[in-house]
Amino acid sequence: MIAVRLKSISKRFGTVLANDSIDIDIQANKIHALVGENGAGKSTIMEILYGFYQADSGEIELNGKNVKITDPHVAIANGIGMVHQHFMLIPPMTVTENIILGVENPKKGGVLQLAKAEKKIQELSDEYGLQIDPKTKVETLSVGLEQRVEILKALYRKVDILILDEPTAVLTPLEVKEFFQILKKLKEQGKTIIIITHKLDEVLEISDEVTVMRNGKKIGHMPTNEATAEILANMMVGREVLLRVNKDKVDPGETVLKVNNLCINQDKKSIIKDVSFEIKEGEVLGVAGVEGNGQTELIEALTGLRKADSGTVLYKNKDITNMSARKIKEEKISHVPANRKAHGFLPSYSNADNQILGFHYLPQFCNKTGFFDFDAIESYSLKLVKEFDIRPPITNLPTSSLSGGNQQKLVVSREFSQNPKLLIIAQPTRGVDIGAIEFIHQQILDLRKKKIAILLVSAELEEIRSLSDRTIVMFEGEIAGEVNSDDFEIKKVGMMMTGKKL
Repeated sequence: MIAVRLKSISKRFGTVLANDSIDIDIQANKIHALVGENGAGKSTIMEILYGFYQADSGEIELNGKNVKITDPHVAIANGIGMVHQHFMLIPPMTVTENIILGVENPKKGGVLQLAKAEKKIQELSDEYGLQIDPKTKVETLSVGLEQRVEILKALYRKVDILILDEPTAVLTPLEVKEFFQILKKLKEQGKTIIIITHKLDEVLEISDEVTVMRNGKKIGHMPTNEATAEILANMMVGREVLLRVNKDKVDPGETVLKVNNLCINQDKKSIIKDVSFEIKEGEVLGVAGVEGNGQTELIEALTGLRKADSGTVLYKNKDITNMSARKIKEEKISHVPANRKAHGFLPSYSNADNQILGFHYLPQFCNKTGFFDFDAIESYSLKLVKEFDIRPPITNLPTSSLSGGNQQKLVVSREFSQNPKLLIIAQPTRGVDIGAIEFIHQQILDLRKKKIAILLVSAELEEIRSLSDRTIVMFEGEIAGEVNSDDFEIKKVGMMMTGKKL
């Protein structure tokens, strides 16, 4: 039985045709994966199904009946829920308060029936194996548990069709395993699940059917048991894709960065505790860890965005501890932040403006009078847009209009192109498609060949294993251990990330 039938769906944003007459059938009680490059249109068509956007043309059928979904409230009323990549939760509120927000059912007099809601949420949590305490405040939960709250929010609204956008992007390997068990339980209970993802190994493991999109079109559909990672990658990109990087041997040179006993306190708590490490020329040092264990604060201290309370940061034997962010950039240190939307670009600025952001004062972008040389900026931006395959390749387009993956490629293009001596890069391929991952990984290794020192923070252990020469594992603000690339085992590193001593 077909639960959802999308018929000839088209959607245009200005000159960009995001969805071009797409037909997709989604079987009931199945897990359906939707894959494609960034900008392929997969999130757009699911947001049309969820009522976030309206299609320019085409029809939606649910269980054989034609429906018009004008907004998310109508979608929820029709049994469709969506968990977005960036969760929509209010940290100081409890799980129950977050879940019932917008669908409160107060008694006469306006008193919320929290106890009744808590009981219902606990029953749902137990039924689907979500293991969530309804009374817990969201701010105390891990990212994996926050995701379960978002799923509970949908189940509380009695949805039968659940759309999940990049659901494993911020989960540890153990959390991914537990999450897949939850998805199987949801399917057993009669739910239909649609996963938007770029992780082909997960598609092959968890889905029943897969649809591939490219450039706004549906390229193909097949049962997952007939697919391979190579087939799907080639369909997504339109060419053969290397699923593993070839890392040549590079002999490390002199020490570029040396961190000694770095300590950072916040709200009278120690969030970085005596962290010490060094990186040499031509070396990639990976930093693994569950998010929230000090990686962000460490990078902020190294890039001038946060003050260290004690310890030293030496760059080529020069003390740069607590130096300003601008001074650090002038030392030829580039930084790709973990949260591109918050710290990587200005949404309303054009692609060209964002590609010189932080370097805008350099002579190459200014004329003799000290004002911007717009021709030089346009030429520079056009070169990067082509070189890094940013889509659409329009320099004066607001960066907010790009897909998440193309926004990431824009930030990467800016930081990689300034000939850094030290590159500090966090979550380089989060939300990025398979073709762009291949490209960014190769760019990192090309910089390594040029004897650039690289600090790589990633939640993707396979990414760290592929790119790093050494890896340090962080847990609760401390270095829990270190492994060389030859000794890197994902299971062992995953255990270290949870604080287990090996």
